[in-house]
Amino acid sequence: MVLEVALIDVLAGREEEFAAAYRKGHELLVTTPGCRSVRMTRGVESASRFVLLVEWDSVDAHLDNFRATDRFTQWRALLGPFFDGAPTVEHFVDVPA
Repeated sequence: MVLEVALIDVLAGREEEFAAAYRKGHELLVTTPGCRSVRMTRGVESASRFVLLVEWDSVDAHLDNFRATDRFTQWRALLGPFFDGAPTVEHFVDVPA
């Protein structure tokens, strides 16, 4: 399992519109083959900062099944207009205890 972490800064004053766009686009992401779970969080101290957490079967599942498809194009069209700069996206794996 791989965790995608996307740090998203949203244009000030557009946070509720962004959240509504996320609700519309959620289905595009969560139904992607290889997607295990999706969660969006919002900053407490920085209300215009959001963090998207997506669990994927692998990095390839994210890149091949989502980023390289029309799903991503539709997702970006919904959410992109609210971005205040490009999101920072990284993948992580669990550290064994």
